[in-house]
Amino acid sequence: MNARLSPGMKTLLGTVLAQFALGSVYTWSLFNAPLAAQLNEPVSQVAFTFGIMTLALALASSVSGHLQARFGVRRVTIGAGLLLGASLALTSVVSQLWLLYLTAGLLIGLADGTGYLMTLSNCVRFFPKNKGLASACAIGAYGLGSLGFKYINLYFLAAGGAALSFQMWAVLACVMVVIGGALMHDAPQQKAATNASETDAPADYRLSDCFKTPQFWLLATVFVTICMSGLYVIGVAKDVGELYVHLDAATAAEAVAIIALANLGGRLVLGVLSDRMARSKVVGLALLVCAAGVGMLRFMPLDQYSFYLSVACVAFSFGGAITVFPTLVSDYFGMNHLSQNYGFIYLGFGVGSFMGSVIAALFGGFVAAFSVMLVMIALSLCIAFTIQAPKRDNQAVNHSWQLESSTH
Repeated sequence: MNARLSPGMKTLLGTVLAQFALGSVYTWSLFNAPLAAQLNEPVSQVAFTFGIMTLALALASSVSGHLQARFGVRRVTIGAGLLLGASLALTSVVSQLWLLYLTAGLLIGLADGTGYLMTLSNCVRFFPKNKGLASACAIGAYGLGSLGFKYINLYFLAAGGAALSFQMWAVLACVMVVIGGALMHDAPQQKAATNASETDAPADYRLSDCFKTPQFWLLATVFVTICMSGLYVIGVAKDVGELYVHLDAATAAEAVAIIALANLGGRLVLGVLSDRMARSKVVGLALLVCAAGVGMLRFMPLDQYSFYLSVACVAFSFGGAITVFPTLVSDYFGMNHLSQNYGFIYLGFGVGSFMGSVIAALFGGFVAAFSVMLVMIALSLCIAFTIQAPKRDNQAVNHSWQLESSTH
């Protein structure tokens, strides 16, 4: 059966398999308490590992396109899988906090980031007429991986503790990413527009060209807003439930499963919708849903179910928006340099993951963070509903791209 599949379909299957394993890093909160007891460190210090991980993930994502251009998607993905497995295995035997930061924070983040954005961008380029659907399948698998590995890791935590769980996680994730990488092919170069009449093919901007357009920086601002609101709320949902809504620990913890399902739903629903309407407007819709969720957290007296609804809105928005964003960037700046162009914007993932926590620490906790988020969401809504694709100076932009291509 495998021999009859096209390179694009093989790549899609491989990408879904690899993304499922790469999404497993979002189960990290399961290990904070066991590792804190094992290392005799405060939970807050252990939890900081995830902040390092997300920052390393964003940095690796920003350069993964350059690695693909040199070594090919298959080799880089297999290398990322091997590094992920080795990093998880090393984490199972750490005995000091700084080693945890190194193995679980830095190395796992670098491995995950190297595989995530590169495989996604490569897969989307195989399906130029169904970019939203392809992105939804790939990023949906990433979100589903966090849910699937939650139960896998919980099982091994109960059976043998953190060490066994990390060891089994290492084997499963490594095998899945390596097999997924072996199925992948590098996407062919897409034809760039050469005159203004080719309205379906945007000019191919290199990253240096993107820097010169205001649209690139406006999209980056929107992306930081989405990541700040989504990652902060997802990261502190259980704490908000206990400390802010006054739920018991078990009831507040149910928010984790609700977030995972809403995140996946947003990826699938908005990803498919983005093939049927302007993607900037889909991002605007996601921001409206996010505003509703954060507004409820900020202004409403919450009970159990309104709390679940509020965090579900934020998770739905976050999952859907980051699914649509790669294809939105390709709409504005072309397909052939998508890994590099979106990779730079994806640095906002790391920036956003820290901003919410920093704002909360500096200005008084959850309420201050939610207030700043609402201001940034309002600004980003204005951008999303008014932004237009850059005017195509195809002759200049594509000439530089063609010169670059002719050297290979």
